[in-house]
Amino acid sequence: MWEQAKILLFRLLEIIHNAITGIGIGTNFAWGLAIIALTLLVRLLMHPLTAKQMASMQKMQKLQPQLQVLQEKYADDKDKLNQETMALYKDNNVNPASGCLPLIIQLPIFILLYGVLYDLTKTEAFTDVTFLGVNLGGSVLTTVADALRLVDESGVRIPNEQLGFVMVFLSSFTNLSLLFSNIGMWIANFILLVLIAYLTWLQQHLTSAGNPQMSMMNWFMPLFLTFICFGLPGGVLLYWGVSSLMGIIHQLRVSRKTSEEMKTKPVLYKEKPKAK
Repeated sequence: MWEQAKILLFRLLEIIHNAITGIGIGTNFAWGLAIIALTLLVRLLMHPLTAKQMASMQKMQKLQPQLQVLQEKYADDKDKLNQETMALYKDNNVNPASGCLPLIIQLPIFILLYGVLYDLTKTEAFTDVTFLGVNLGGSVLTTVADALRLVDESGVRIPNEQLGFVMVFLSSFTNLSLLFSNIGMWIANFILLVLIAYLTWLQQHLTSAGNPQMSMMNWFMPLFLTFICFGLPGGVLLYWGVSSLMGIIHQLRVSRKTSEEMKTKPVLYKEKPKAK
């Protein structure tokens, strides 16, 4: 089933690529545009789920004044604060973890696209394909290794499958002159990786606004994804970066709407009012 899904994704990417080349765009540049078009299609299909996530985020921001009251009231009792915070979420039908759901849903597509691009790198049609300088088939690790011309003891180029983060990292420091003399081979992939780390941090920050329970995720997810992305093909990074950027634009629109609505201050109580 997994292989069939990968074949379907490849066929879809190929159809988009052929349509783009059919209007006169070069085949190399068309691969990057095809990945962006695929990203747009996935985001469109995920819109109902994303809209639900944004609605939850909007509720979270509206609850921020009430959360501040709870934080002041139970400043010396963390257990009670957590208990009352979760009760507030429950009363307002808010799921504080909903911001991670679209990310989890996208992971299978992320993995499938990795498999498709990895298979494409083995074909002549995808040799050294770049988009705005980004090597779509190569990762940060492989492009840096190519720049350093890493070889084994017998002088044979080390296969991509055997490259490790520590190996490439240490080799970079011992061959800085070679690394920077071939900077064009890896800098675009590296910049895209840094951009993705920032977008991931910003997306988590916007999603978890006013939710102290999710503050740790603001730093964990960007660091975790950055480490993973070192070995991912540039095409996968392109997909992830465009998807994250679209998600942030949507979130900013929701945040702006929420900010306008929050200009009308709610009535806050240190204690719940007694029922009449």
